[in-house]
Amino acid sequence: MLKEYKSIREVVGPLMLVDGVEGVKYDELVEIEQKNGEIRQGKVLEINKDKALVQLFEGSQGLKISTSKCRFLGHGIELSVSEDMLGRVFSGLGTPIDGGPKIIAEARKDINGQPLNPASRDYPSEFIQTGISAIDGLNTLVRGQKLPVFSGSGLPHSQLAAQIARQAKVLGSDSKFAVVFGAIGITYEEADFFISDFRKTGAIERTVLFMNLANDPAIERIATPRMALTAAEFLAYEKGMHVLVILTDITNYAEALREVSAARKEVPGRRGYPGYLYTDLATMYERAGRIKGNDGSITQIPILTMPEDDKTHPIPDLTGYITEGQIILSRDLHRSGIEPPINVLPSLSRLKDKGIGKNKTREDHADTMNQLFAAYARGKEAKELAVILGEGALSDTDKLYAQFADEFEEKYVSQGYDTNRGIMDTLALGWELLDILPKSELKRIREEYIEKYLPSIVGKGDE
Repeated sequence: MLKEYKSIREVVGPLMLVDGVEGVKYDELVEIEQKNGEIRQGKVLEINKDKALVQLFEGSQGLKISTSKCRFLGHGIELSVSEDMLGRVFSGLGTPIDGGPKIIAEARKDINGQPLNPASRDYPSEFIQTGISAIDGLNTLVRGQKLPVFSGSGLPHSQLAAQIARQAKVLGSDSKFAVVFGAIGITYEEADFFISDFRKTGAIERTVLFMNLANDPAIERIATPRMALTAAEFLAYEKGMHVLVILTDITNYAEALREVSAARKEVPGRRGYPGYLYTDLATMYERAGRIKGNDGSITQIPILTMPEDDKTHPIPDLTGYITEGQIILSRDLHRSGIEPPINVLPSLSRLKDKGIGKNKTREDHADTMNQLFAAYARGKEAKELAVILGEGALSDTDKLYAQFADEFEEKYVSQGYDTNRGIMDTLALGWELLDILPKSELKRIREEYIEKYLPSIVGKGDE
């Protein structure tokens, strides 16, 4: 029988102080029962001798402390997990909100998870096809990787996230593929977009959705990504699935963390965020990976909006230190009608070399990727030069590079949100674009691959 306390001393905003407690632990779940039987929940933020500071999930409005009872449940926030979660929609605290039945739990898991032993981690090395050329061809996603998307306010990261969730798959593998989608602090309109998009395309059958809306409590926002990752760990390591976790928007998560930190009167760090923001983000991001001897894996795509499009803001800055690269969306490309507006030059996947090549994608992938990067960078330079000095100042080769840059953006990067390009189609399109340049300019590709794949040479052989 749980001990009940009637010693609630004070409530300030979402915080409540309980006196005379015994054996209470940090992060423990709390139930507050009112005289009319209504139960609210919270969790322990701080313990000082016999006093416990509790953060309420639903806020304190209408709470009568003189007649309320408090119970400490002896465990942290837990999630009931089961394979039946696939195809279902949950609130940010793991309650079904799709009108379906309650989940019959195979197990209950603490949402903070268990740390992975670094020695048991397996190296990410298998290609994941997203169907998006700018990612598959140039910034390849590898199974077990964490690859964030850096976006900005008003940019179409929601459409990109939905497209990746619909299209992603591991090539040449028999293992089941699942998507866990955690929406953090999004608007009702965005939540409706994701749910209806997944239902319309049938992607919801392999997806678990956790929805935390903008008007939900800040403390729930902190729990939502951990709920998603707990479900992912169960499906990956106990059911042997490849799980892709998409979390949007990490900026809303960090804002909620700052709000709770300010309520606790902690000393603020950069821009008012708590000094432990790096550690806190790492406890989420590092739950991605593969374990030796286990078929399952967790691949993470966290999405964050950079305040004022500032890459040096603490949230993208710290995220970049923890994760293996980043996909950056460009406002200029978005204005030009490029969809998705992925800016490939500052984007980076640090593990791309491990997931491409013979028996993974194709032998020529690495060479063509390097050549496309180099040619696009030179084409952008040529276009900038033309703006300053006029087109007359460009050499014939420079003009070809400028043409290449335009066609690269229009054909390769811009493919819309409904096109699912296989990796062979992406590689063929890359060769088609490289054919704009003279063969002598293709210095980063081995001669044997040029002879085998360059359309103008292959076409001559067919005649």
